[in-house]
Amino acid sequence: MSTMTQAAGRFCFPRTRRLASTATATALAAAMVTACGTDPSQGSAADGLITLAMHNPNVQQQDPATYELVQAFNAKNPTMKIKIVGRPMEQHQQQMTIAAQSDTLPEVFWIYNALAQTMAKNGDLLDLKPVLAEKNLDAKFAPHMLSGFRQGDVQYGVPYQALVTGFYYNKSVLDKHGIPVPRTYDDLLAAVKKLKAAGVVPIAQGANNSSFSVWAFLTMLDRFGYEEKYQAILDKKQSYDNPEFLRLYQHIEELAEAGAFPPNMTTQTYTQAVASFTAGQTAFLDSGVWDAAKIQESPIGKHVGFWAGPTFSDGVGNQNLVMNAPSAPLVASAAVKDDPKKYEAVKKFLQFYYSDEGQQILVENAQPPVTTYVPAVDKAKSSVFWAVLEEAAKPEWTSPKAQPDLVVPAETANAMYDSIYGVMSGAMSPKEAVRLVQRTLK
Repeated sequence: MSTMTQAAGRFCFPRTRRLASTATATALAAAMVTACGTDPSQGSAADGLITLAMHNPNVQQQDPATYELVQAFNAKNPTMKIKIVGRPMEQHQQQMTIAAQSDTLPEVFWIYNALAQTMAKNGDLLDLKPVLAEKNLDAKFAPHMLSGFRQGDVQYGVPYQALVTGFYYNKSVLDKHGIPVPRTYDDLLAAVKKLKAAGVVPIAQGANNSSFSVWAFLTMLDRFGYEEKYQAILDKKQSYDNPEFLRLYQHIEELAEAGAFPPNMTTQTYTQAVASFTAGQTAFLDSGVWDAAKIQESPIGKHVGFWAGPTFSDGVGNQNLVMNAPSAPLVASAAVKDDPKKYEAVKKFLQFYYSDEGQQILVENAQPPVTTYVPAVDKAKSSVFWAVLEEAAKPEWTSPKAQPDLVVPAETANAMYDSIYGVMSGAMSPKEAVRLVQRTLK
């Protein structure tokens, strides 16, 4: 993993960062438009030359970096205006699947890599290699940031953001109860028990309409050998139902039984979980770098640190892991090549997104750059973002190449979320949880 140099209260990034039938589909798409609002696959001169479809229902609030990038692009290119449309993750994934089947994909959109790979095989996605080559942008990415979004000679995607995930923690809450920042699983379990006894919710989690919000627990899978096992599992040579993964789920069950999670976890959303943390009601928050700016601006901002998650004495392989990998890709519809104006707008937008100016907008919204752009971060003003970068930059720590849910089919990813939340809530046993995921892989 790359390291970052530290000087005068600032972080400087080095140049090498790691970081159905058509008729049925059309009918379903029409039904979803009626139920959920404007169809993101449709743009018009009145509201935008091209559409950017995202996986958050309120992009301005939930993904301000992307929102500001689009606003800056629109200000510079008024004849190429981009319309942003957002939906909850599950609805977005379903909509993109339907749109691909009915040839109504939006011009640019976020998607899980497993689905993007299927779309690329079917010829639904634009080859972005010429787009990147035109401005020599391909040279501004570390190789691994692009290699996961390539099929043969086709560059079908580019990294949306860098994915750094783990636990935020409220130092004032921990200090009040005499709890040091955990490092191991045993440390975390002891902290959970002490916080629960004191009437404090240990870990903020929200599963309602946001079952994907288990990032820190997905990284824990890598501490039980997931990265070495997943390809064999996909090839049906191994099983997700294995003793190592089962041990992790048993640890999650142990945390649940100790009272680690809020009693309303299954009814509150991820956004509400974040709000409970920023209100000082919980000690930890399972989240990622995208929430650093929001937390910084909250009443607890100056008290917040960041932790990559626990190491396990009974884990598998390297335990010094922090999730610092390319996120799911941005992709473009292959159909834009048939419309010169839309193709030019897509090209200009992606070139702006990955320009130094675009990457600086990411940084100003507490998002690490995904290119080799070298910004500086002021610790005094951005202590939460700094804490994330500092944890991710530990020289003795490495990162998995991808987050576990981003290298499997969507059905399996959803089962992984449900299995983890199922054990957290007591709705299923660890054995039932691993079998749930395995059933999607047969």
